[in-house]
Amino acid sequence: MKTLLQPTLLVMALALAGCAAIAPDTHPLARRDIASAELSSSIKLAHEGWPEAQWWTAYHDDQLNAIIRQALAGGPSLEVAAAHIGTARSTLSRSLADLGLETSLYANANRQRYSGTGLFPAPIGGAYYSEETLRLDLRYNFDWWGKNRAQVAAAVGELNAGRATYAEAEQALAASIAQSYFRLQGAWARLANAEQLAATQTALAQDQAKRVARGLATADEQRAADMELSLIRKQQMQLKSDIEHEREALRALAGADNTALADLKPVTLSPAPHALPARLGIELLARRPDLQAARWKLEASLSRIDAAKAAFYPDVNLTGSIGLDTVKVENLLQAASRTLYVGPTLSLPLFDSKRLDAQLDGTRTARNERIAEYNQTIIEAVRDVAQGGAQLQGIEQQITQQTAATASARAQVASAQARMDHGLANNASVLNARLALLKQQDADLYLQQIQLLAEVALTNALGGGYHEEAPLATASK
Repeated sequence: MKTLLQPTLLVMALALAGCAAIAPDTHPLARRDIASAELSSSIKLAHEGWPEAQWWTAYHDDQLNAIIRQALAGGPSLEVAAAHIGTARSTLSRSLADLGLETSLYANANRQRYSGTGLFPAPIGGAYYSEETLRLDLRYNFDWWGKNRAQVAAAVGELNAGRATYAEAEQALAASIAQSYFRLQGAWARLANAEQLAATQTALAQDQAKRVARGLATADEQRAADMELSLIRKQQMQLKSDIEHEREALRALAGADNTALADLKPVTLSPAPHALPARLGIELLARRPDLQAARWKLEASLSRIDAAKAAFYPDVNLTGSIGLDTVKVENLLQAASRTLYVGPTLSLPLFDSKRLDAQLDGTRTARNERIAEYNQTIIEAVRDVAQGGAQLQGIEQQITQQTAATASARAQVASAQARMDHGLANNASVLNARLALLKQQDADLYLQQIQLLAEVALTNALGGGYHEEAPLATASK
């Protein structure tokens, strides 16, 4: 009994001695509580709620739907996010491979001459022999302290983060396409209005030329009319340039060639009903893919700390092999050629404390970085929503005033036309009134465009219809 206890006590003593001391965590960062995230009470919109999936379909524009559908099917900006997911899957597969039973098959054949004056006497010494070996090696990793399980959890966290990052890339791509498309349509609408402006200003310049010829107006009035026409022509050139710029931007976003999108045509746009949730809180975490990605990266870093701590403890595994070994190939399959080995393997980090301390400190530093990134992402998410809501609220107020200004300009045109019909005003008065109305209509179109852009920005800030997917627990899912 005594002889059995001595080896056992020796192994236990070595195991305890092999447990390196784990340094305390002295500088952990605090994680920001997203449940308390709220908007200012002064930011209110007419409707309350979150964006729907495929929010862009609310604009009922087949052209826009087709471009976004094409881009999401394989846009170049999604390839990077997809590659990150592939890398995370590979890492998870490698981590899973370290769990449980490992097997390998070993086969060897060689021929050699044994020394006649060496260890083996004749007839082995001085003769040639062939040796054949066929062996199955097995190793079982018990993972006593959860090191490998923690590494698997970290790999799962990175994979979940990659999936959320891909969803974020999809939402960002859809938002970029919608905004570029609305800028294109806005430029087309303003160009059509500018053409009416140019025609009206040309008519006014011609009227001024006649009045100058009759001595009813000065040359300065003629020059002012010509200068205004030049400014309108300049605006037309700028709008045409904007149209080409946005068309190329759409091609690039959709991953299309230079012949694509040639059949795009102007359509009448109208804002979609936009909403803002009464409060954000934990719901924002589930709705924002970038927040989900930051959270999963943080969870992965916490699992890496667990793995680094487990490395301080002894590692005990069971290894064994079964096989055949012979110096005559004809005897290879005989029972007498069989070999068998079973035994434990003990690894002790006796003189490795500095490396383990550095490794643990590195994982803790990485965790602090992930916490800081997570906290910053929360701040930016709330800021984006607040700014988007405030901007839309301000645009709505501007539209109310602009609508009144346009109505007044339209009434002024009707009044000028009625006075001219009764001989109380000249044609120049009507033309000037029409010019004023067209300028107000240009302001209408511009406000409509920036309202659409602000709607998309707020939709993207609210997560673009994303909702947290079921997280992966294993590589099989």
